[in-house]
Amino acid sequence: MATDVAEPVVSDCRGDLRSGARSDADYPLRVLYCGGKCWWDICSLPTEYCEYMPDVTKCRQWLEKNFPDEFAKLTVENSPKEEAGVGEGQGTAGEEEEKKKQKRGKIKQKKKTVPQKVTIAKIPRAKKKYVTRVCGLATFEIDLKEAQRFFAQKFSCGASVTGEDEIIIQGDFTDDIIDVIQEKWPEVDDDSIEDLGEVKK
Repeated sequence: MATDVAEPVVSDCRGDLRSGARSDADYPLRVLYCGGKCWWDICSLPTEYCEYMPDVTKCRQWLEKNFPDEFAKLTVENSPKEEAGVGEGQGTAGEEEEKKKQKRGKIKQKKKTVPQKVTIAKIPRAKKKYVTRVCGLATFEIDLKEAQRFFAQKFSCGASVTGEDEIIIQGDFTDDIIDVIQEKWPEVDDDSIEDLGEVKK
């Protein structure tokens, strides 16, 4: 009685390119880490990533001292600053060029031209209670947090910044608030304040 036993097929990683293995690399891979025994002095990352650390000079000095051939590879491949003759301490021309490249990618947003108008409205809450809504102070470049604190202290009530350009004051202060705004912020004149009266939320 003969039984056929199939031998397990072991795939060679060099032949199987789907697994991410490279055919020209020697396995197992050896990775050179920056720092050696004293990991707390230097970044302790693979040497390819040292350029992303805040203190690159220590990493480069260590690499040049311990592995000059690897240092030569890294400086030739990906260090345009050193090729241009610019050192770490004096990076004026190279840094300016990098800043220009960074600025090119950003899109400048135009400021929206919103008419400078402050609107005041009385909103009913429950039964005979009201809140006063003040909108448009940000168009006059007034800090909303500061204005909210001022209203809360002036009227002895609760006030909060609820929207992008909206302050809610607990209580009906529509009669007094126009004078208070003009007194505190003189750039807001009488023509740019509009009282909407009672408005539903």
